[in-house]
Formats: sequence, C-alpha cells, structure tokens
Amino acid sequence: MASFKQGSGKRVAVVGGGVIGCLTALYLHRLGAKPIILEKGNAGRESSWAGAGILCPIHPWLYPDSFTHLVDTSLSMFPEMNAMLEEQSGLKTEWQSCGLMIPMFADDRIHHREDALAWSERFGWKVEELDSRQTCEFESTMSSQVEGSLLWPEVGQVRNPRLLAAVKQALANAQVPIREQAEVIAVGKNGMGDVSSVELAGGETIEVDAVLLAAGSWSGEFARQIGLELPVEPVKGQVVLLKDEPGKVKHIIKHDDVYLVPRIDGHILVGASMERVGFQPGTTESVVNNLLEATYRITPGLKDAEVIEQWMGFRPGSPDGMPYLGPVDGHPGLFVATGHYRNGVALAPGTADIMSRWILGEAPSIDLSDFRVNRPVVSLDKVGFPAGA
Repeated sequence: MASFKQGSGKRVAVVGGGVIGCLTALYLHRLGAKPIILEKGNAGRESSWAGAGILCPIHPWLYPDSFTHLVDTSLSMFPEMNAMLEEQSGLKTEWQSCGLMIPMFADDRIHHREDALAWSERFGWKVEELDSRQTCEFESTMSSQVEGSLLWPEVGQVRNPRLLAAVKQALANAQVPIREQAEVIAVGKNGMGDVSSVELAGGETIEVDAVLLAAGSWSGEFARQIGLELPVEPVKGQVVLLKDEPGKVKHIIKHDDVYLVPRIDGHILVGASMERVGFQPGTTESVVNNLLEATYRITPGLKDAEVIEQWMGFRPGSPDGMPYLGPVDGHPGLFVATGHYRNGVALAPGTADIMSRWILGEAPSIDLSDFRVNRPVVSLDKVGFPAGA
C-alpha cells in the first residue's frame, strides 16, 4: 500500500470500534496517519461480532447498480486484506470459499430467479441453475419440496469474531490505541470552522485533525448530538447456533425466511430476524422458534442438530439499505462511514481503503455519489428498514 505525504502524522479520531472503524484505523496507520479509536462500549461487540460473515451482497438485484460496483470493488480487496491481517496478527480469520445457494419453493413470497440471473450476467458473477434433484444432491439436508436453486459457487465467508480478533491484534501490534468505554459527545472546531478536537463524556478533550464517524447503529444518535441529520437506526437481528457433523451443510443457504452459514468445525449459524425495535436487547423465544421452524422446513435434515446458543446484534440500518460514505458538507474534517446494514463485512475492505485515502486527501476512484451523506432520504422497503414494531 502506498504512503501519502499528506498522511504523515495526521491525527484522526475514529468514533466506533466495529470492523469498519477498526479496519479503517489500521489502513490510516499504514498510510502514515495517527488514528485513535474511541468506542463507547466494547470494541467489536455489536453488529460486527454478531453477523454471519457472508461475503456477498444480500439480494443485490434489489439495489441500484452503484451498490454492486462498491461491493465488487470491496470483495476484490479481500484476499490482500486477509493476507495482511493474518500476517500482522498471527491469527486465522477462517476466510473460505463455500458457495451460496438460494433454494426455490412454490410458496416463496418473493421469486428471485429472473432478477438474480439477469444481475449475475450483467455483473459477471458465476451462477449455476440446479433442478430439484441436483439441489438435493448438492445439499443432502434440503427438503424434497424444493423446486430448484441458484448456486453461486465462488461466494465466500469469514468468521466474524475471528476477523475482528485479527484486526484488533494487528492494531495492537501497530500500537494504534483503542479506547473503550470512551463515549464521544461533541466535536470541536477551530476559528476557521475545521474539526479540531473531540470531547469525551468524562470531560476529556482530544485534539485531532479529522474525525471519522463509524459508530454503526449509534451513528444517527451521535449525529443528532452534533447537529447532523443521519437516518441510521438499529435493526435488531437474532441468531441461533447449531452443531452437526462438519460438512453436513456444504454451502451458505440463503432463503428469505432464514439463512444458514456452515463453519468448518460443524457449527451452523442460523439467521437472522429483521426487527425495528430500537435498542431492545436480548433474544426472544418466538423469534428463535421462527428461525428454527424455517430451518427445519427448508432443511429437514438438520432436525437432529444440537442447538448450542442464541444471540443478537444491532445492524446499522438505513432507509435505502445503503451506507453513508464521505465528508460532511459544512464540517471540514468530518467524515462518515456507517449504515452498512446487512453488508458490513463484505464492504469492510473497500470502505477502509476508500475512507482512509479520502481522509488523507485522495479522492475515491469510483463514483460514490449514491452514498453521499446528504443524499435525499428514499425508503426502499425491500432492502431498507423493515416495518416497525
């Protein structure tokens, strides 16, 4: 990675210690800046930790083409990023290619086949059409009621907690500070209106040259504190972990009612609900039961799998399902990278690379106007916020 003259010694406060904030801080450090991560809770314990680690956009044919361009850019960076993290941390992320399958049933609420095939052809994503027999041969746990499936054989996954552990260890080895329980409550400016400091809840002031808001689901709340409108809200997701024989589920299985992500050791992550209930903590029996019911209906071969545990996280949702990326007009030195919703891990390397360079003065190489902070609020109910409680 090239080093930029303008990055030398630039002090950047990264507000938020999830995968986006931590990885961007690491990239800033590699470019010669001096980042500090300020996390109001525990770093990496929210959406980044709770997610599934699917390295594929969720139903990208429902989004504008600019979204796919951003995802493709990011995923192309994943091999180099993963190699760098494993070298600098000494840890394995369990990044692997396992393929992603969308099974199709007669009673599906949404039929994705035609749009998915057209999108795959337009953007060069390798896809295979399987009939019912082939689908069951590829996935022995699948219901015999399946009418067929679409299979993207090159889609990968990464184990989120291990990715985060690698990023945090790389930061520690690079001596990039991560301050936990450090809530930023204000951004200070100098006489010319440029960002010059951040103030913490305990009264401490830290002088900086730039601020990156990457606080996930809490970004909208923080933005309001400093006089910005940023429609990012928590979208709760509940997850169940199963355990079965390693290799029993071979591919990521993605259905509108449930998704299954098989890990190397036989764990199968079952997710995830979409609930707009604010910051309401905890799992609920009804939601967990709905996830398990959908799992047993679609893959009855998993009925004997052991239920290990349940957990939840808050996705940083946006009305149109797309992130906010870039500088904030009228606030020189203030940048935003948040609202990644269901695609944070897939978008992490691209976001970190683009934002670290942008903060240090290099304009993005792709058009990001659809992701600008002050874009019109357009609600897309198929990919944006789910219905409220």
